[in-house]
Amino acid sequence: MIDPSSKITACAEIDASAEIGPWCIIGENVTIGAGTVLDSHIVIRSNTRIGANNRFFQFSSIGEDPADKKFEGEETWLEVGDNNIFREGVTLHRGTGVGGGITRIGCDNLMMPYVHIAHDCVVGDYGVFANNVGVSGHVIVGDWVILGGYAGVNQFLKIGDHAMVGGMTHITNDIPAYMIVSGRPALVRSVNAIGLERRGFDKKVIAEIREAFKIIYKRNYSLQEAIDQLKAMRENCDALQVLIDSLESSEKGIHR
Repeated sequence: MIDPSSKITACAEIDASAEIGPWCIIGENVTIGAGTVLDSHIVIRSNTRIGANNRFFQFSSIGEDPADKKFEGEETWLEVGDNNIFREGVTLHRGTGVGGGITRIGCDNLMMPYVHIAHDCVVGDYGVFANNVGVSGHVIVGDWVILGGYAGVNQFLKIGDHAMVGGMTHITNDIPAYMIVSGRPALVRSVNAIGLERRGFDKKVIAEIREAFKIIYKRNYSLQEAIDQLKAMRENCDALQVLIDSLESSEKGIHR
């Protein structure tokens, strides 16, 4: 299951059911789980743990040194979950010592060609990152997030669960859960209602989230006043707690 043209260090741990195609390079302290496939011409630099049933398409660069001037060769890691698809030319960098030492990618994500995930990022599950998305260092991306092609995310930001970012949008502030953001400058446009419907959200729940959107963005409340209003509503809608958490955890301020 390993092409003879590939070069693999002796200390790499590769499950017997994994497949390593031609001209791959696998460095030190790399673990590859069951059923994972490396198509060809893939570099896994070092200190990388990869789970089960992932697929890496050609020319991906995984677990490379972080592109951060503060990095001085300290031991840092990349962790990748299960059932992810990384298309051509995807780059995933390890963490930095000052940033916590680890970059984490969850499960069931699709990263289309030339997506870049920088050092110390945490990416959740079920995300879709379209072509040429760039995520800067120290960004936290929630579950079920969609980033349109060529979207760029500044460092140290948070993107809430079920949020959607339009193509070619430059994200400079945190994005609350459930919201659609697009344009230049980036603006919150509405609730990601279609995405929520596809994921089985009840129509009544979506209606409550729409009302929450109006409270945050249409009624001239301060952010704290809006949060207080949402807390009063959450007894009838558990999904609002996800939105409240994303608002209260914001450190850089939300797109508003």
